[in-house]
Amino acid sequence: MVQRGSYAKGVAKREQILHEALAVIAREGYRGASVREIADAVGLSQAGLLHYFDSKEELFVEILRVRDRVDMAALGGETDDAADLGALTDGYLRIIRHNTDVPGLVQLFAQMASDAADPQHPAHAYFLERGAMFRSGCAAAFARAQSAGTVTDRVAPETIARTLQAVWDGAQMQWLLDSSVDVAGIVGAYLHSLAPAPEGQRA
Repeated sequence: MVQRGSYAKGVAKREQILHEALAVIAREGYRGASVREIADAVGLSQAGLLHYFDSKEELFVEILRVRDRVDMAALGGETDDAADLGALTDGYLRIIRHNTDVPGLVQLFAQMASDAADPQHPAHAYFLERGAMFRSGCAAAFARAQSAGTVTDRVAPETIARTLQAVWDGAQMQWLLDSSVDVAGIVGAYLHSLAPAPEGQRA
């Protein structure tokens, strides 16, 4: 019983750390959110904080997982059953606009994505899994939209999904370098290009 209670407290403390860290990074930015600052936010020493994680890198990976859960709870659902290009576009653009409000988390995501190219990096599996899930969900949504006739059927849903990921990630990286870049406008333009050609213009 004592062991179960201790385990539950450990899990709760870990979740508290992750949510506090999410807030710190959103507020201070990726560069400004040191392990020390996160530890201070939850009343721990740096060593005490890392007791709950194998490394700083694992801490940041878990922060990204929490960010995904929070975003899905707050923003998800728009594209789950959509079969209309307009509804799909609105859902994706809502997430993009939300991201512009938390640049520190976008910076963390971009930095970790770059580092995760190394198969030995703690974030490698997370990004492979996340990318596969994103493309699978997108492909299913675009397949429904193609069946409903609201998206062109000249491109396979899987290719649309992978291209959307590339356009979104690329535009987001440009925005990190130059805040005047309109990520929503770029992604929106790509999505609108997926509309079927008017009847008289079809090959």
